[in-house]
Amino acid sequence: MTVHFIGAGPGAADLLTVRAVGLLRGAAVVLYAGTYLDPEVLGHCAPDAELIDTQGLDLDEIIGHCVRAVGEGKDVARLCSGDPSLYSALTEQTRRLDAAGIAWDVTPGVPAYAAAAALLGAELTVPELVQSVVLTRAQARSTAMPESEGLDNFARTRATLVLHLAITRIRSLAQELSGEYGADCPVAVVYRASQPEQVVLRGTLADIADRVAAAGLRQAAVIMVGRALAEAISCAQSHLYDPARDRSHIAG
Repeated sequence: MTVHFIGAGPGAADLLTVRAVGLLRGAAVVLYAGTYLDPEVLGHCAPDAELIDTQGLDLDEIIGHCVRAVGEGKDVARLCSGDPSLYSALTEQTRRLDAAGIAWDVTPGVPAYAAAAALLGAELTVPELVQSVVLTRAQARSTAMPESEGLDNFARTRATLVLHLAITRIRSLAQELSGEYGADCPVAVVYRASQPEQVVLRGTLADIADRVAAAGLRQAAVIMVGRALAEAISCAQSHLYDPARDRSHIAG
């Protein structure tokens, strides 16, 4: 018996991988975070599966359900919003499962930032403009950030910046980022990307906080900052596809 950590994607039921859907259909017990999940995702589960919403549980209680289910000879699906490699507490959970001698594996999912970029029709790495993407978060009542990962350090790179778990601090963050990116730097805020209630806000560091306040967004939103997000953008020719590139060494 195995605990399968499954990336549930940004929320839409049709943005799960084929592997994820197969594992959900075969799991007798499914643990999911109801706060972020479109209920239609659970339509992939077996009709008789035990469904457990984890939004009110701590990690020990979640692992307790996994241990109990495996002890009963049942496979478990642990749905993680987005992709399990980002902010999923995967490390904490798998260490507990290791200690209990329980097998586990991971199935990736579509991360929230990728779904947000798709809605915007944006490439986050534009030739000679920006070639790096920083995925980070803000810290308020959450776990402390490492000292070396201050937002000012990332801002100096002027990479495309993707902020998770930061929507309630957007005004102070916009002010902090303006020094390096400029007040006119494009910003996009995407709430519940791919779900029926999705909201897309565009603006600049100068006005995005007012737009967010007017929309009343308080959770489940990704903030994206950077020049690659401009709606009208000119860029250099990518070397890979440049007509002048010598392709004589490429096998036909």
